[in-house]
Amino acid sequence: AAAVEGRLAQFRAARSGAVAVPRPADPPGKAAAPEAVEKPQAAAGCPGGGAQVRPGATAAAPVWARPLLLKVLLWTVLLALFAELELGLPYFVLSLLYWMYAGTLGPAERRPGELSAYSVFNPGCAAIAGTLTAEQLERELHYRPATGR
Repeated sequence: AAAVEGRLAQFRAARSGAVAVPRPADPPGKAAAPEAVEKPQAAAGCPGGGAQVRPGATAAAPVWARPLLLKVLLWTVLLALFAELELGLPYFVLSLLYWMYAGTLGPAERRPGELSAYSVFNPGCAAIAGTLTAEQLERELHYRPATGR
């Protein structure tokens, strides 16, 4: 219980930006180690605030609580419902169109200078490197070797 109270005190100190409060388990008059004081302050400086996540650690969410799994299950149930109503194919096609729309990043969601794979979404319809343009195709189709070879 004392260890939990100590960690709670460190968490509160990190959230408030103050110096860490000595843990009750420490002898009176002895403050927390300097390393223990610096770590919570560094955690408070993070954009998310609070505890830091280890690089190898993953959140232990139950399988049924994962958003992607819930979305797939909902889509499957709706597909079965629409198939029962003989509207399964239109539901599937509209779902594909929605996924294509949702999969394209809007200009606000892209990093500065990042271009979309679809040139119509780029400023000035700029194509990305390696795109075959109509002008390039016309140049290659009208190319004729020199005579006399």
